[in-house]
Amino acid sequence: MAPQHNTGAGAEAELPEYAGHYKLESRLGSGGMGVVHRARSASGMTLAVKVVHAEFAKDPEFRGRFRQEVAAARRVSGAFTAPVVDADPEAERPWMATLFIPGATLADEVKRNGPMPPAQLRRLMAGLAEALRDIHRVGVVHRDLKPSNVLLADDGPKVIDFGISRPKDSELRTETGKLIGTPPFMAPEQFRRPREVGPAADVFALGSVMVHAATGRGPFDSDSPYVVAYQVVHDEPDLTDVPENLAPLIARCLAKEPEDRPTPDELMRELRSVAASYDTQAFIPTQRTGAEPRPEPRAGEPQRRRKWRPGKAVALGALGLVLVVLGTLISVQLLGHEETERNDGPAHSTAAGFRPWATKPNEGEGGLPRCSYGTRRLLCTQPGMVAALDPADGRVLWRHPLGKADTPGTPPVLAAGLVHVLTHSGKQLLALDPASGTTRWKLDISTYLGFRYAGAMLLLTGPGGKVTGVDGSSGETKWRRTVADSSSLSLHSFPGSPWAYATGKSADGTHTRVTAVDPGTGRVRWNARFEGTLKPFGAADGSVLFLSSGGNYGEADAVVRYDPESDATRRVTLAVPLDQAQATAHGDLVYLLGTGGSLVAVDMGAKKQLWSLETSVSQGSAPATDGRHVYITAADGRLLAADAAQGKPLGQTAPRMGDKSDEYVATLPVPQIAGDRIYATAPDGTVFALPTANPSTW
Repeated sequence: MAPQHNTGAGAEAELPEYAGHYKLESRLGSGGMGVVHRARSASGMTLAVKVVHAEFAKDPEFRGRFRQEVAAARRVSGAFTAPVVDADPEAERPWMATLFIPGATLADEVKRNGPMPPAQLRRLMAGLAEALRDIHRVGVVHRDLKPSNVLLADDGPKVIDFGISRPKDSELRTETGKLIGTPPFMAPEQFRRPREVGPAADVFALGSVMVHAATGRGPFDSDSPYVVAYQVVHDEPDLTDVPENLAPLIARCLAKEPEDRPTPDELMRELRSVAASYDTQAFIPTQRTGAEPRPEPRAGEPQRRRKWRPGKAVALGALGLVLVVLGTLISVQLLGHEETERNDGPAHSTAAGFRPWATKPNEGEGGLPRCSYGTRRLLCTQPGMVAALDPADGRVLWRHPLGKADTPGTPPVLAAGLVHVLTHSGKQLLALDPASGTTRWKLDISTYLGFRYAGAMLLLTGPGGKVTGVDGSSGETKWRRTVADSSSLSLHSFPGSPWAYATGKSADGTHTRVTAVDPGTGRVRWNARFEGTLKPFGAADGSVLFLSSGGNYGEADAVVRYDPESDATRRVTLAVPLDQAQATAHGDLVYLLGTGGSLVAVDMGAKKQLWSLETSVSQGSAPATDGRHVYITAADGRLLAADAAQGKPLGQTAPRMGDKSDEYVATLPVPQIAGDRIYATAPDGTVFALPTANPSTW
């Protein structure tokens, strides 16, 4: 292959064919310091590779800045950025390879389709606030947040290009007289005192980005960068055409002084109030005498969702509930898992003698517990510890201490008879004895992209579709295989299914390939190719269940069931697409919860949607069901129940926010059902148990 020619102004006459071991296939874009290529690894993984211009490669200062860019990009979680796969800052032409993320930039999206509607703006702002929080948590200041550095991926916005970012502890400092950044999106202090630029500058840039997304222009607009600089430092921003409910918050982001701007955490808290209209009604059952008829809409008529309104007004106070943001569904490339063993039955078979209880296992400390049920115990993680509780009365059976700042983001998993916990900022797995909490083995997984449990096996995913199988009882590696040719491999597993499912989306987003893998050996059992974007959420009777998602923000538009034995696919389209949907299955029935609290039931056997209920919960957990009732946990600590057959609300518990109500929780743990009891958790640190027989008594 001949070298790629670049006709862009000021670029080199020829560009290299390879960067390290990665073959450069086409140019994605060019900036002042380098060219970004679409590239492919030897295993076929698609990457985005940034290669610096030859003239800058000879500059020692630039090489130092590029080393810093690589270090900064590696420090930030891949949940909100393009994860770094490889880099060589010392090469003759320094380069860095990241995972390729399909999706337009915000700049291209606005240019192509015009300003975003209010609902998308709110989700974008929440997603960027969460991304900045993640970036700032690891001590990095981006310093060049702008529409062209925001990718609109299917699972939420991604912040890219850390070329001028600066870790707080970096020895590299901005030189006097040099302005680094893009003027329309720079904060006043970047012009006035560039050596003192901190995280608040990124918040100012976020405000400017939001004005651009809402109006197609910036808050300070001029053809001259010098005029823009003057406006940024001295003038008030132009917020004309910015939605009224977002304008005050964006104006605060654009405050002239850094200390007057909100932090990313404060932004997310304020965005909850923007969505407060979704949460002003209590989830309390109305008195009904029978099922309401649900007329089928005629062709061409808008389909109406049934919205529940309480029969009595109940004062609950001002509850700031959390707004679901883009990408809140946990990608299994990062953390996600579900309980994999249910072999011991409930602690008690009847409710006789059972009394509801509530406890705080972390000795009075706050923090949302995340629990699973197994070995006749509730197994819970909380900041700084893992604990086992007696499900009969909530008594703490043992505690295993973790680092003080260590907050596991997922519940424990019971696999191969041991309690498995992700700890140390997602870099280490601990396997604990369920009887005592003592450590049986530990494993560093920092070099892997993600993990999943399937039966007694731990499956670790790496670049290029590589998977490593680890024995859950010993921590020993049993096999390594390339199970799928995909740069975006995700693994899924479900109780009752013998296989793990590897999914990978095509680079153009037009289809999804699913590979069934034997977790014990890594051997591939079957492959299937589906049109569109599908994500598995359950398996039963040999079939696999998927959510079909469309649009830039991944709204679920259908439930799909695939039977690999007959190669038959059944699809049920939802009456109204659900944003950020989470789903669970019980036989032929599927229950879904979307952003804003839309709870929907679908009968896959009858190929139709059964009912839809508005719960008025901005953010909820994935549903749980025992066949009679459907349960969800709300962000304020409420546990809610609805009738599984008719979609009627049945009852709810009181909120349990605690004194850390401003803390954002990206995902909520699913309630745990064991026999005739249900166990749930709340942000104030409480774990509580209730009987399932009559939720109206809660």
